Amino acid sequence: MFPVLVVFSSAERLYPKYYVCARIWAKCILYGMGFYPEIKRMQQLDPKKNYMLVANHTSMIDIMMMLVIIKQPFIFVGKRELAKIPVFGFFYRKTNITVDRSCAKSKQDVVTEARRRLDMGESICIFPEGGVPNDRSLVLDTFKDGAFRLAIAHQIPIVPITFYDNKKRFSYKFVSGAPGKLRVKIHEFINTNGMKPGDRKVLREQTRQVILEELSKDIKTQK
Repeated sequence: MFPVLVVFSSAERLYPKYYVCARIWAKCILYGMGFYPEIKRMQQLDPKKNYMLVANHTSMIDIMMMLVIIKQPFIFVGKRELAKIPVFGFFYRKTNITVDRSCAKSKQDVVTEARRRLDMGESICIFPEGGVPNDRSLVLDTFKDGAFRLAIAHQIPIVPITFYDNKKRFSYKFVSGAPGKLRVKIHEFINTNGMKPGDRKVLREQTRQVILEELSKDIKTQK
């Protein structure tokens, strides 16, 4: 797919076509590794609207899962280190927004670029934990403000998403994991209409609570 991806990543107006290819790539990766997504949708996305997509982050396959479950084009906001991965990093850097979390200017540039892409009508995906938690026993890390600040600024809905099995199936621990089902739940959207910048912490905790309760409930069920 390399030549096709090079062409479709060469201009922002071609991004919808690039996104179709990215979804094909993601499906090949997941199904080829023996994973099969099982998606529960509590609400459907409107292809004419844009959203802020947020999910718990526990595995390298979270990116592929997000591409598989969301049909309409969106872009990721993610750590700059991903751009160093051969081939994948080249396209990730060209089509998404990367951030150096140790640099204040980089963080501000992300806000500016994200606002520009939202103004273009694109949705954005942010893993609000800011990365995979170092403590693997942690159910859900604290959320950072970025996604919620942007959602309020653009008055777009938050779409909470829970990945149940990604850590178990393909974690960062080398000796763990196995093929199988990857359950995901797209929750009812959280409206931001009328919210002001000062409401971002309330929105952040409301969103985190939705995902945390779902994960906690699933852990109890599995015992």
